[in-house]
Amino acid sequence: MSKRQSDYLSALLNDALAESAPAPAAPSPAPGAPAPASVRSANTLLARESALARVANGEVRQVTQLLLDPARVRIWSGNPRHQESLNEANCRELIDSILAEGGQKVPAVVRRVDNDPDHDYEVIAGSRRHWAISWLRANNYPDMMFLAQVYALDDESAFRISDIENRARKDVSDFERARTYLAALDQHYGGKQVRMAERLRLSKGWLSKMLSVGALPDWAVAAFASPADIQLATCYPLAQRIQTLEAANDVELLPLMKYAAEELAKMQASFRGGPSVPAAEVVRQLLTVDAPSASEDRSLITLPAPSGRPALSVMSSNRNGVSLRLHAGSGASPRELTDLFRKALEALDKQGKGLR
Repeated sequence: MSKRQSDYLSALLNDALAESAPAPAAPSPAPGAPAPASVRSANTLLARESALARVANGEVRQVTQLLLDPARVRIWSGNPRHQESLNEANCRELIDSILAEGGQKVPAVVRRVDNDPDHDYEVIAGSRRHWAISWLRANNYPDMMFLAQVYALDDESAFRISDIENRARKDVSDFERARTYLAALDQHYGGKQVRMAERLRLSKGWLSKMLSVGALPDWAVAAFASPADIQLATCYPLAQRIQTLEAANDVELLPLMKYAAEELAKMQASFRGGPSVPAAEVVRQLLTVDAPSASEDRSLITLPAPSGRPALSVMSSNRNGVSLRLHAGSGASPRELTDLFRKALEALDKQGKGLR
């Protein structure tokens, strides 16, 4: 999160804290001493509510706090979190916290929905809390309830509230936010990046880069071990390169990059539950598919070993035959190299460049 974004969120919360009065029954602390924890906690919650209301610029018409059955609450389609990635392991700390505190203490933000017989509300911010409560109800805590504040919001206000809530959360990846920004650009801001940046108080350059990462095609996303691995600093060069190739309608390099991504996706799948190819290595391999080699030739295809390091490259394929390079230090066994050789020939056949 950039300093500008962090300052924006901090300013909202600090303004709200300054306006929130301490609890009447709380004793006055000694000069220079910090406020009691209970007061700090109460003020933090008050600040959060005030900040959210301020983000909505007066469009919040009512606020109601309720205990809800999570089964009657759906996730808003504009929520940035990748719901399929939520599981007991990455929600374990939250689950334990809820159990230790005797229930959920920090309310989620929801709004009412109409014309849905299965749901009464949808989560704007707090889908991880919703998942944790749902999991607890299904695992020996059937009476656990989902604590939520009900706001009356239009879609653009809901998007801005969801965004400000998730900026400070490390467990929401850049890619999750980027995909949400990409959808919101057309839905709420008429495709105008400048207006979107102004409404969210983001730098135009930073937002442009995030939108590029959000536009990564599915075949590129599948090459990563998880969407959570796709971070702006690491993956923006790849997004930029793919956009350039797509704009040029490149019919030579894009297929090679797609094939390399498919091979990486297969490798990532084989590593489920164990070590995976890191994001930086995925980006490096996809970007070097069309990079000049140390010789005058250029690699047509580069296939990685299970270690993630390059193992076999097809340097050329013409009427004189196919030239291959086996990379030293890949760690691939003879059997694995043989398998990569077969895959390389199959890829060349698909491209019409196989042995003639």
